[in-house]
Amino acid sequence: MKNNYVLITAAKNEADFIESTIKSVVCQTLQPKKWIIVSDHSTDGTDDLVNKYSNEYSFIRLLKFDGAKNRNFASKVHAISAAYDLLKNLDFDFIGILDADITFDENYYKNITKKFDESARLGIAGGGFYDVYDGKKVKISYSQYSVRGAVQLFRRKCFEEIGGIYPLRWGGEDSVACANARMHGWEVKTFEDLVVLHNRKTSSVGLNIFKILFDDGKRDYNRGIILSIHFLRSITVIFNYPMIIGSLIQMLGYLSLLLKREKLIFSEELQNFIRSEQKFRLKKMFRLPF
Repeated sequence: MKNNYVLITAAKNEADFIESTIKSVVCQTLQPKKWIIVSDHSTDGTDDLVNKYSNEYSFIRLLKFDGAKNRNFASKVHAISAAYDLLKNLDFDFIGILDADITFDENYYKNITKKFDESARLGIAGGGFYDVYDGKKVKISYSQYSVRGAVQLFRRKCFEEIGGIYPLRWGGEDSVACANARMHGWEVKTFEDLVVLHNRKTSSVGLNIFKILFDDGKRDYNRGIILSIHFLRSITVIFNYPMIIGSLIQMLGYLSLLLKREKLIFSEELQNFIRSEQKFRLKKMFRLPF
């Protein structure tokens, strides 16, 4: 395998971070065949920074996206889809989604593509995730069943087999993509030895803590999390700021969509697969007899 890969970055007003991300990519010992950076109505100088580097590195291209003006997860996925339409006729082995606030060492893509060589059924991979802010480097816990959307690298065959990424309004598209891959028989794995730095606090873009928590609840519903699993997830953060109230706000966010019976946008087959996985994990966790 030649290990050719392409990258897509959806960026909206990321001038404070994107130059560091670009420097991380152009310094890679295995550079991408093409990298499309989609500017989603950026007004802060993001476009100028991307153009500066695209003039120097031919594999970088700026695409101005004319989607929804409000920052949301669905808009991000639509931007990614627009970029993929420009890449799909190229010859490549992997497609990577890369957020505009990520950095890593110069061998990151060389090493992570090697992981795919070691397992023919590996469909999605990514590195161990750390938030970097206020002079701190904080390890972000991860699920063995998922890879962070900020650095998901797909085997091309897997990406096309699952139909790409669903544009979920409240987020969770990364975990749904992982579930979809597993449903199709692919392996999904985070490799902690490959360090990824997220250069801000997770879920800190332009929102207050109460809205973040409320939207977290909506995100769980949005990605097919069953009520019992959501309840357990909310309980685990009960002592995080704001104590107790935070857990209740998360639950309210989930219930706001559950009571409206908002329809999920992905297939019923995938919904059933996600629910069956969660019920199996509950059974395993509590050693239930059913």
